[in-house]
Amino acid sequence: MSPARPCRGLRAAVAASVGLSEGPGGSARRGRLLRPPSPAPAAPGARLLRLPGSGAVRAASPERAGWTEALRAAVAELRAGAVVAVPTDTLYGLACSASCSAALGAVYRLKGRSEAKPLAVCLGRVADVYRYCHVRVPEGLLKDLLPGPVTLVLERSEELNKDLNPFTPLVGIRIPDHAFIQDLVQVFGGPVALTSANLSSQASSLNVEEFQDLWPQLSLVIDGGPIGDGRSPEYRLGSTVVDLSVPGKFDIIRPGCALESTAAILQQKYGLLPSH
Repeated sequence: MSPARPCRGLRAAVAASVGLSEGPGGSARRGRLLRPPSPAPAAPGARLLRLPGSGAVRAASPERAGWTEALRAAVAELRAGAVVAVPTDTLYGLACSASCSAALGAVYRLKGRSEAKPLAVCLGRVADVYRYCHVRVPEGLLKDLLPGPVTLVLERSEELNKDLNPFTPLVGIRIPDHAFIQDLVQVFGGPVALTSANLSSQASSLNVEEFQDLWPQLSLVIDGGPIGDGRSPEYRLGSTVVDLSVPGKFDIIRPGCALESTAAILQQKYGLLPSH
């Protein structure tokens, strides 16, 4: 990975966007962020915010205030170049700004992940895919699969940080079918790098307690409750990863949790042929 792109200086934008004042040395004061709406015990060095209701569904009044507080906190940390843990529609994930090279490096270090393994990019809307990728499939195909438990591998555009997966011209795109992370990426306003919240080669996480050893290395943990039933092995398969970079064909890189439905859409509705 090339020298880390500095992420300091983003805190001024954070202060303006979430209503925080600037503290000494240009860092945003964190008084409001340190008072979560529903605190929970956490390991030293970790902040944990529980989402009101189900994190997969947008909270309604009077719980909206707690949802907004968690959203502001997560956006602030991403803009500051930090790594946060978030729930998705498949697994708990580690997220950081895809435009912050230092944050990307931090994700690899805390997971013990080989830098030869790519990170996916999480976007807020299907329309954003056209900014960060060269799309050679019908728009309807994107909308049939996204949002959903699928990672679409496409040719990346020049808009993405060159330090993000510099060894490949492709990038995996995620738009999880999960209200909080969709809100998070849209308010953040840029691409978010996303990977599973676990040490490399260890089991993926369906609740925040399962990656508690990582908490001290994270700036914030968003607790959206158990994903699925929180226990069954099939819930740990993660998203289905499919390569759509070759026109007219698809290649399943990882079967994941939505293999059958994804393959049916690609073959039966759009006439794509499997690469193998």
